[in-house]
Amino acid sequence: MFPADAYPRVIAGLAHPDDAAVYALCDRSAVVPDERPVLILSCDFFTPIVDDAYAYGAIAAANATSDIYAMGGRVILGLNVAVFPRCLTDNVVGEILRGGAEKMREAGGAIAGGHTVEGPEPLFGMAVLGLGERDRIWAKGGARPGDALVLTKPLGSGVIATAHKSDLAAPDHLVAAIGSMATLNRGACELASPYDVHAATDVTGFALVGHASEMARAGETCLRFFFDELPFLAGAKDYARAWLFPAGTNNNEAAFLQWVSFAPAISEEMRLLLLTPETSGGLLLALPPDQARGYLSACRAQSVNAWLVGEVAEGSGVVEVR
Repeated sequence: MFPADAYPRVIAGLAHPDDAAVYALCDRSAVVPDERPVLILSCDFFTPIVDDAYAYGAIAAANATSDIYAMGGRVILGLNVAVFPRCLTDNVVGEILRGGAEKMREAGGAIAGGHTVEGPEPLFGMAVLGLGERDRIWAKGGARPGDALVLTKPLGSGVIATAHKSDLAAPDHLVAAIGSMATLNRGACELASPYDVHAATDVTGFALVGHASEMARAGETCLRFFFDELPFLAGAKDYARAWLFPAGTNNNEAAFLQWVSFAPAISEEMRLLLLTPETSGGLLLALPPDQARGYLSACRAQSVNAWLVGEVAEGSGVVEVR
């Protein structure tokens, strides 16, 4: 219905699906980068994963803005998208909206309206608009053999949220998970902008290996992770060993396991942990090793999380975890 060649200014979202849609405001005849701006648009929302209304709103906003940062853009505008049951009090609704608004302000954007309907369960998120430059847009494809893989948030938010729903999550584990999920990917994105990022995505519902699989297939490469180098939130491995996995883990296993190979020493629980959906996870970046080292140093200097977690190798759209 929407052939890519009929919409030449849609440079991501049709022929090349990615984390967000990208629309060029001018054609390729503009030779000055600042005169080749692009709009970056994404939308995301979900049901509550924590009890605190303010935290829910902040996490939802951080998650919605993440796709803009995964494309190398900056956030400028958001519209609330909400479904609220009649039973929610005005105070609860207000706290959800306040959490989202304050997180959007932290992102440097503004909330300019939105749409709310009544429904059986709460849903909240945002449609987010960002700006970027055509020649500096990151995409899932483009990783090159020899590149280093950098991850900017620890893993495990999904399994901790599931443990919390069963009242099995330790309070300090939940607090740390909320802090991670509510952290914007803005700092990680801005610090990466001077470097030659060959490919990028954010780690959310398809889990680390699912999103890595998308990158590997888009670039026709192999993404290789070293399990002992992967960062995890405190408690995540324990809850995985207790088999506190959400339903989304099974969905990801069915969708992506054919593209992933695990070393024999990695237990089934740890394999499933890497297939467990993340909420508002970090950026996964592929860039040359020397630039990765510079980026990691820049992140440490600014107290922004970043870990070297793997490498890109020759391959045909597969993921290895060793």
